[in-house]
Amino acid sequence: MGNKITIIGSGSVGSTIAYTLAVQGTASEIVMIDINVDKSLGEALDIRQGTPFCAPCSIYAGGYEDAKDSDVVILTSGMARKPGQSRLDLAQANVDITGQIIPQITKFAPDAIYIIVANPVDILTYQFHQISGLPENHIIGSGTVLDTARLRARLSEYFSISQQNVHAYVFGEHGDSSFVPWSLANISNIPIDEYRDCLSEKDRQLLPPLVHEEVEDYIRKSGGKIIQRKGATFYAIAISVCHICKCIFSGMDTTMTVSAMMHGEYGISGVCLSTLSVIGRDGVNGRIAAPLEDDEVAKLRKSADALHSVISQLKF
Repeated sequence: MGNKITIIGSGSVGSTIAYTLAVQGTASEIVMIDINVDKSLGEALDIRQGTPFCAPCSIYAGGYEDAKDSDVVILTSGMARKPGQSRLDLAQANVDITGQIIPQITKFAPDAIYIIVANPVDILTYQFHQISGLPENHIIGSGTVLDTARLRARLSEYFSISQQNVHAYVFGEHGDSSFVPWSLANISNIPIDEYRDCLSEKDRQLLPPLVHEEVEDYIRKSGGKIIQRKGATFYAIAISVCHICKCIFSGMDTTMTVSAMMHGEYGISGVCLSTLSVIGRDGVNGRIAAPLEDDEVAKLRKSADALHSVISQLKF
């Protein structure tokens, strides 16, 4: 039995997700939906003509009714972030767009697992919880999965070690109040701040001490720098979303930093943000209360407060 994925939004992010899913062979059927029908028709045709060299995959443009029996629905629709614009500046405009989409898509795909990618992702994930009527475990925000990938890529480059040996996460909002809980970061089970001391003296001399603030600043500003240089970000987020899809379909639970509703974890409730969740065939299969230092819990609560503040100013 194949995997059917519907993608709402055929812009740079949505079309790159569709392309990556097809190349990876993650889905056997992909539906592309966009208010600009010609755009979705063109993107679907362009990808479909390359599928003879990939695993069999039916990819086509359609309407909401074509989402019937989807296993996963991915929401990328919304206004793109402009140079110098924060993700939260987009909030009300994209809340309005998503509010129009939710009843139309859930009518035809009520049993699907929904992955929200459009920004501000934590706000839109919260909106889905509030008005969609979907089971809570079927709502996943892409959250800081991309931020975590950026962190691991940076640490891998810094220490000249395979990314598979780097274990570290970004928690909180997918935005300015995100942070790295360094107490959880390690390389091959060695706490990251002790790793340098475990190297040979020669290697140690070539490697300056890791400055946490510089790494976190790099992660927070990466998206803005890419937008400034090429106008948009879409490759890394597409790969990240496809990774979530693969984990859903794999049948093996996987931990990742998706955005999900908080219910008292770390003293936080009524907001969606990223900590460690368990993702599997049924969506969010559980939350992991990873042990954090007191200052890290304070940072997480500060991130939650920032999101609560925005939510209080929005009309859903």
